[in-house]
Amino acid sequence: MERALLVTAVFYGDAQGLSSENRSSELFELARTAGASVADRIICNFNKLTPNLYVGCGKAEEIKALAQKYNIDTVIFNNELSPTQQRNLEELTGVKVLDRTQLIMDIFARHARSKEGKIQVELAQLQYLLPRLSGKGIMLSRLGGGIGTRGPGEQKLEVDRRTIRARIAKLKTELSDLSQHRRTLRKKRHDAGVPLISLVGYTNAGKSTLMNALTASEQVVAGSLFTTLDSLSRALVLPNSQKVVLSDTVGFLYHLPHNLIEAFKATLEEIKEASLLIHVLDVSNSELGEHNDSVRQVLTELGAIDKPIITALNKIDKLEDKSCLARFKGDFPHAVAISAKNKENLDMLLSLILEYLPMHLEKNKLFIPKGHMRLIDMIYKEGRVEKIDYRDNGVYIEAFLPQMVLNKLTNILEKTISRL
Repeated sequence: MERALLVTAVFYGDAQGLSSENRSSELFELARTAGASVADRIICNFNKLTPNLYVGCGKAEEIKALAQKYNIDTVIFNNELSPTQQRNLEELTGVKVLDRTQLIMDIFARHARSKEGKIQVELAQLQYLLPRLSGKGIMLSRLGGGIGTRGPGEQKLEVDRRTIRARIAKLKTELSDLSQHRRTLRKKRHDAGVPLISLVGYTNAGKSTLMNALTASEQVVAGSLFTTLDSLSRALVLPNSQKVVLSDTVGFLYHLPHNLIEAFKATLEEIKEASLLIHVLDVSNSELGEHNDSVRQVLTELGAIDKPIITALNKIDKLEDKSCLARFKGDFPHAVAISAKNKENLDMLLSLILEYLPMHLEKNKLFIPKGHMRLIDMIYKEGRVEKIDYRDNGVYIEAFLPQMVLNKLTNILEKTISRL
């Protein structure tokens, strides 16, 4: 296990986003998720970054001393470093230096299980590496895997660029094919009139736990960041018997690296196509306001911010004082306080879904003649029956049905169904 020193550098006057202490705590969780043993962590406050070391010379020397004191293997910055800054810091400290983006991509690589997830992670890694090749022959020699692991040196950089560009093009083609498959599935679902509901939220907010609680699925749940990378969809039957698809995907993060958002857009298209979003927010976290802002920022980038959104104020089981819930409900639109872990107030969440889910079923009055009784089962399975009346010559039904199901019924009966 690598021993790590964590460095969080914060500019004076930067009042946006998480506090410096919470940024440091989040970096600690990221490092722990990546498998590092954190020996120490420090917070640096300064007026402006320096082009050669990012931090000042004095702070860089302090980092070097701490690395020697604790026998550090890796120094991890909670900032994005330039190739020059990274190389200079490595030469000064004598140990490997990573920035936040590299750390997150390493976690993504660990957790990707599906073919699509692995392609997206590799694409993000290569897109991050490509603009950093210039002057980075030494850097390539210490990469843990992928292209250039033996250190090609400066004379092979142009070859490496062509190789990486070719690999990126191939990965994009494969991702496009997988995206086309997703679009086909979405079209079938849309034609069938089955709405899609997407869970969104900050990483570790409890989306997977809520997915399991609502659909009786067995999604992996862990108290670490980015447990879920690969998109997961499950059927959910609402209290009014309407069928929907519930989708869960990668969690968001404060300043989630842009190239990761770009690489995962194929997966995140599920969010764009959703009829309703459920924003799962950890109400026990002191930074829930900043987490909310981070999620809304990503939704804006995806073009999904104007969709109907329900806020599930999760983890109320971790609150010692629940008097704050009334205020939180007022702060966030269409909010309901729940505990996905204890399955508390899930009925209230489902009622809210029914209230804000755009109606995809149309009410139809049908008469099913004798000889076509098997269609009754189809109507019950695919729609929501409001009224049924058995008569001598057939069955009269009033039911909410997707348009595609109604078309199928009409075709089967060859216009013998009389719409009343």
